[in-house]
Amino acid sequence: MNKLNYELKNLCKRNHDGAFVTQKNRHNGLQLIASQLEAVGFHTRVMSVHDLKGRHVNRLVSLWKQQALSDATMKNRLAMLRWWAEKIGNPGAVKTSEEYGIGRRQLVTNESKAETLAGKDLSMISPWVALSLRLQEAFGLRREESMKFRVSWALKGQSPDSISTIRLKPSWTKGGRSRSIPVLTQEQRQLLAEVRQLAGSGSLIPPDRSYRVHLRVFERETANIGIGHTHGLRHAYAQRRYEELTGRKPPVLGGRSRRAMRRTNAGRMTRYEDRFQKSWDTPGFLLLPYILEIKMNINTHKKLIILSSFFISDKINY
Repeated sequence: MNKLNYELKNLCKRNHDGAFVTQKNRHNGLQLIASQLEAVGFHTRVMSVHDLKGRHVNRLVSLWKQQALSDATMKNRLAMLRWWAEKIGNPGAVKTSEEYGIGRRQLVTNESKAETLAGKDLSMISPWVALSLRLQEAFGLRREESMKFRVSWALKGQSPDSISTIRLKPSWTKGGRSRSIPVLTQEQRQLLAEVRQLAGSGSLIPPDRSYRVHLRVFERETANIGIGHTHGLRHAYAQRRYEELTGRKPPVLGGRSRRAMRRTNAGRMTRYEDRFQKSWDTPGFLLLPYILEIKMNINTHKKLIILSSFFISDKINY
């Protein structure tokens, strides 16, 4: 192992930013980058981790474009380089993706990636993995979240029959961001009771296994019952919640597109503004500049409309 690879390995060991999978991918990605720097002519046997400069990044981007890598892959690698540059106190070494001529990712798809457990024989796998899969489907959890899930922590000491939300611990989640998820159905409550019965105060990783070992078991068992990427269970949850909250199907399932909704909402904004223009003699006009400023943020806009209705005698129908 040359000097740069060794120092990058130690840099990753000293900085545990993000979830386990994120750390692992970053370490592997930086090791690949070090090897590529050597391949394009830099002396990585004597190069220090603190020697990263703009010329190194430029050569790497040129190499990736020659290899015809996707924009998403190049952006991921730039993010790793940006993390490296920040850790050594030289964030200016890595410019924005646009400055390297890397386009924006295509984040919208017309194809549903949702998966369900319908027709899957969960009796063929261990109860630990089966309950993790059911948590992913019922609450939209990521794989790691469903494995590290501790029902005692998530319920805050309450009973599944009385809880209104579950909370996720930052160490379980992607990027270390805690969040809460509503408990809305009796099926969800029953599932939480089953998890508590199996795991007690522990997680859905068996006591005799580490996360890494159980992850391999999880991947093998889910593949055996025909589930490739369990993230599709999270997609299905998101689609259900979208329909519950909006009353319409998501665009990927044939619902109205974002562009169509934007046109409709723009028309509504015009009507809202007209109604406000007629209310200058009330305290509600003080809210108008803020509503105009965020006119494309429908959720926030509605909250302001509701608030302003306390000040404006002529109620606004939205």
